[in-house]
Amino acid sequence: MREIIFDTETTGFDPASGDRLVEIGCIELINRVPTGNTFHAYYNPQRSMPAAAEAVHGLSDAFLSDKPLFAEGIDELLAFLGDCPLVAHNARFDFGFLNHELTLCGRVEVSMDRMIDTVAIARTMHPGAKHSLDALCTRYGIDRSHRIKHGALLDAELLAQLYIELTGGRQIGLTLGSEREDQDRREETAYLAAVRPVRPARPHAATAEELERHAAFLATLDKPLWLDGLAPG
Repeated sequence: MREIIFDTETTGFDPASGDRLVEIGCIELINRVPTGNTFHAYYNPQRSMPAAAEAVHGLSDAFLSDKPLFAEGIDELLAFLGDCPLVAHNARFDFGFLNHELTLCGRVEVSMDRMIDTVAIARTMHPGAKHSLDALCTRYGIDRSHRIKHGALLDAELLAQLYIELTGGRQIGLTLGSEREDQDRREETAYLAAVRPVRPARPHAATAEELERHAAFLATLDKPLWLDGLAPG
């Protein structure tokens, strides 16, 4: 199963008010395993970068001035995305900007049916906890020490690790779990055999004296139920 983890950086929060997508980073997974195939691009937004947005991702007007327009690299991006599920953190934000750019280019929007939102998954698994990418990386022990500022490809790489953890960790599927459990049982059996001495079975048959005492005890009972049907008739 092929899935694409992606993240975007933008000039702001609302494409309807003129904000634009300036960076996209994508990571390919096959059966929840990163393949090493990635897509990464910067785009000239054809507008100035607000100071608040630049403080988040560090992408300045000067840096983006010589980058291609989104329309110029659209075919390469769509070819990489294909028709597989697309995974993002707070996915409606990223889908909103991606589809806005596609609409500006006269292209068909990406179907929301393809959207997998890791924030929604995290809320189900950890209700009441913090669900930011930083907080979830801390929860799952994912190293983000190199994340000084937001970056689409870097954040997509972190999100790929998080998505794998949220959907079963490095051990995916019942088959692997069953094999691991079988191996654990075999190791436990071998360990117990090594540390516990083998003792002969203890005798458990009643002696003649014990049988005689038992018969005498039964003789004192008044028509015990378990003897019904055994008396001669």
